[in-house]
Amino acid sequence: MRAVVFDRYGGVDRLRLIDAPVPVPGQGQVLVEVVATSLNLSDWEVLHGSPAYARLGGLFRPARRILGSDIAGVVAAVGPGVTRWQVGDEVYGDNLDLKGGFAEFAVAPERALARKPAELTFEQASTIPQSGAIAAQAVARARPGERMLLNGAGGGAGVFAIPLAVASGIHVTAVDNAGKLDFMRELGAAEVIDYRVADFTRAGPFDLIVDLVARRSVFAYRRALAPGGRALVVGGTMRALLRMLTLGTLVGRLSGTRLGALAVRGGPDHFAPVADAVASGAVTVVIDRVFPLEQVAEALTFHGEGRALGKVVVRVRA
Repeated sequence: MRAVVFDRYGGVDRLRLIDAPVPVPGQGQVLVEVVATSLNLSDWEVLHGSPAYARLGGLFRPARRILGSDIAGVVAAVGPGVTRWQVGDEVYGDNLDLKGGFAEFAVAPERALARKPAELTFEQASTIPQSGAIAAQAVARARPGERMLLNGAGGGAGVFAIPLAVASGIHVTAVDNAGKLDFMRELGAAEVIDYRVADFTRAGPFDLIVDLVARRSVFAYRRALAPGGRALVVGGTMRALLRMLTLGTLVGRLSGTRLGALAVRGGPDHFAPVADAVASGAVTVVIDRVFPLEQVAEALTFHGEGRALGKVVVRVRA
């Protein structure tokens, strides 16, 4: 099979297209013939080995040679003990533990997969698992009528989070670079902020802040919160995450707010409802660009540099 692999942490120059053996599914695993794989920030982080948590399982060399966790395709074989799937089923899911989406075949645990809605293309389905789960769980932290700020809202998670929040009666302020302001308005954001021009932590107060690219101090988040407000980080630097989990907990208790991390739960129970919303037309998938497997490096560069409006997809096969 064709596969894009890397053996050392670094930039996209570490990636190479090779002919690799087709993996064999083990106990409770499924072999998926991959049609499409969407990109996530986690792919960029693991490729570079930064932040530090991206090296879990492989401190000096990557534990998995093939990136790509959000896959959509067709079941090609099943391992011993598999009861949910059979050959020919169309599936999608977040294969975060094993990855392998930038190849023609990938092995995934059967529990990580869901049946692809017939209304969705494979490209559309591949965009949902990780970003959809993050978006749904972030929006669930806000209540109708509250003011929610989403930093990094012009990327994959924002495509789902903004319309889900608006549909729930939440006032959304979306933050990203200038090139994404109109895009975020089109998604439904009531207010938009260019982070290069204005400091969103001085634009509050907000009942909920969800930061997908956290780099701010605990006190900056606290300054932007309304009484009883919550500030939760999802991605960002290791330093920012550790500050929120330590100092943030103390500051939150003293100030009557909550500062911490959003522990996103994965799996079909958390992303399938978003797929249902897309299938019904309540939410629209926005795919900026689709790249062929041979251009994974270009796709990762485009996504990693923050230029994408919505999701970026690699089409592995027709």
